[in-house]
Amino acid sequence: MSAYRTTLRRAGTVAALATAGVLAAAGVASAHVTVHPESYAKGATDGVLTFRVPNEEDKASTTKVQVYLPTDHPVLGVLVTPQNGWTAKVTTSKLKTPVKTDDGTITDAVSEITWTGGKIGAGQFEDFNVAFGQLPEDTDQLTFKTLQTYSDGNVVRWIEEAAAGDDEPENPAPVLKLTAKESEDGDETPAASASTAATATKTTSASSSSSSSDSTARGLGIAGLIVGVLGLAAGAFAVVRSRAPRS
Repeated sequence: MSAYRTTLRRAGTVAALATAGVLAAAGVASAHVTVHPESYAKGATDGVLTFRVPNEEDKASTTKVQVYLPTDHPVLGVLVTPQNGWTAKVTTSKLKTPVKTDDGTITDAVSEITWTGGKIGAGQFEDFNVAFGQLPEDTDQLTFKTLQTYSDGNVVRWIEEAAAGDDEPENPAPVLKLTAKESEDGDETPAASASTAATATKTTSASSSSSSSDSTARGLGIAGLIVGVLGLAAGAFAVVRSRAPRS
């Protein structure tokens, strides 16, 4: 019995250590600079991107954050939300290929945003919000390379991009996925609209079939009532005839 308990105790210890290892690994893996939400529709307008910056150092604070916006697929109408304790510097660049919009042709776009003056302590994170006017329509994702500078001078470069089929790199850059553009008639994509139309057609067909069945049932019911009335009339007539001679 003692040996059995010892075995159980050892097994529990091993399991606890394994769980702690998995959780620790998950914590390290999740402590990256990320962008939220993780996806937007292509060509989306008037939205907000949030860059979440965690502090990974135990003995240093994050004192500077630089986010680089792509200029080959530019984000238009960028505005920075005021951040307590932080000062934002916005840098614009001339676009190699101007972008035509309903409001005219855009030749310049924001290429870098730098936040300084604040501090992210150990075990803390900071959210930096960036509003945009319009996202591009000609790409499936946007990569925002980011530099994170610590108070001890160390700089972490979140600039690595994962190739298709490869594992996540050690210092991945924040990536925003761009999904199929929404239809002009509403929030549904063309595929979703087709599915909805098919469902509506089936519902209409079912309703028509049900209506036809109801009409048939009503017709049969009325015919039955008529036959019943005629039967009663015939019976009454027969009774009258049978009593007439006796009178």
